[in-house]
Amino acid sequence: MAKYLIDINLPYYFSLWNNEDYIHQSDILNTAEDAEIWQYAKENNLIILTKDADFSNRILLAEPPPRVIHIRIGNASVKEFHNILNSIWENVLALSQSYKLVTVFKDKVEAMN
Repeated sequence: MAKYLIDINLPYYFSLWNNEDYIHQSDILNTAEDAEIWQYAKENNLIILTKDADFSNRILLAEPPPRVIHIRIGNASVKEFHNILNSIWENVLALSQSYKLVTVFKDKVEAMN
């Protein structure tokens, strides 16, 4: 069963989340509003992976589930994006199990409860 819900604004084909732990929004809620995505993740105990600040803002006022991984790398080539995430992904996943919000920047990772 999936553990992570990848928001529509992130790549569909990406090696880090090309396994059964991840489900892409386009496979289940292709045209859903943020509230529907949030509810689906909540009901299925999923962690939302997103570039959308709306989800990280929302989790600040809520209790999990869902939890949120907010990717804030900014403008980067696909190769650079992959290299950054690949080098820190295990840490991000570990933090996402304990913290309600994990924010990934180009040069650091922050976690907040």
